[in-house]
Amino acid sequence: MIYCSNCGERVIEKVPAGDNRTRHVCDACQTVHYQNPKIVAGCLPVWDNRILLCRRAIEPRYGLWTLPAGFMENGESTEQAAARETWEEACGKVTDLALYGVFSIPHINQVYMMFRAQLESEDYRPGDESLEVRLHEEHEIPWHELAFPVVRLTLERYYKDIRSGHFPVHVENIAQHPARTK
Repeated sequence: MIYCSNCGERVIEKVPAGDNRTRHVCDACQTVHYQNPKIVAGCLPVWDNRILLCRRAIEPRYGLWTLPAGFMENGESTEQAAARETWEEACGKVTDLALYGVFSIPHINQVYMMFRAQLESEDYRPGDESLEVRLHEEHEIPWHELAFPVVRLTLERYYKDIRSGHFPVHVENIAQHPARTK
């Protein structure tokens, strides 16, 4: 951040009075600009023991497979965001959303909230952000073509839970991949 979104003057980095972290502060209008992680809401849409995956038509990770997910919008709940993303990316309607995983990714300032959900029907098709969408059984998952580590982790947890018959809410941190630290 370079300029204050309140008055347009340059901001500086300092610890404001009463705080303990460095923030972007405008000395002109005294506005403290807090920067917080983004919430990503997503779905693990299930139909007849198959998972709906989307092949991305946008960057980042164009052409790779993902679960429907995206940034929350103001004024919506996490469940609404997950259902909206499923509609936008796969034109699929979901019901029975249940929180399945909260995955913190501190190095990119994101928190994923993933929901297990049931597709209402097999009526789905690619949305504007998807090249194709398809239902996959476990042995059909394109494991080497998944777009993001959080998608892999969600799917791995899900198939482990299917085998155990127990679906806890997973709360985990995803560390930065060693190859991407440079």
